[in-house]
Amino acid sequence: MAPIAFQRAVPVFRIFDIPKAHEFYLDFLGFGIDWEHRYGDDFPLYCQVSRGDLVLHLTEHSGDATPGSTACIVMTGIRDLHAQLSAKRYRFNRPGLEDAGGRLECTVIDPFGNRLRFMEVTG
Repeated sequence: MAPIAFQRAVPVFRIFDIPKAHEFYLDFLGFGIDWEHRYGDDFPLYCQVSRGDLVLHLTEHSGDATPGSTACIVMTGIRDLHAQLSAKRYRFNRPGLEDAGGRLECTVIDPFGNRLRFMEVTG
């Protein structure tokens, strides 16, 4: 029997508007589209986006995910990420950089109420 080994978790976020999702995840956060899937014309979208090693699934399917979910993303270089996001001046989200006692946090909220909490351990 092989030992149990977890590879990674991939958060699934519910979306309702593809252009708004693209504006937020691609233009603002800098993700790229890895693949998209639909069962046919006029069916909901299910896709994967990534930036470096960070992978997310975005879905229009009503049963796949709950709007308003949160993903905690442990990372390094959070000050640079914050500077990149601030420079884009995205009118719907101007995230801060907060000292949370032993870590820095930068939280962004997508147009569908989902939160991405970027965190870097500092102490």
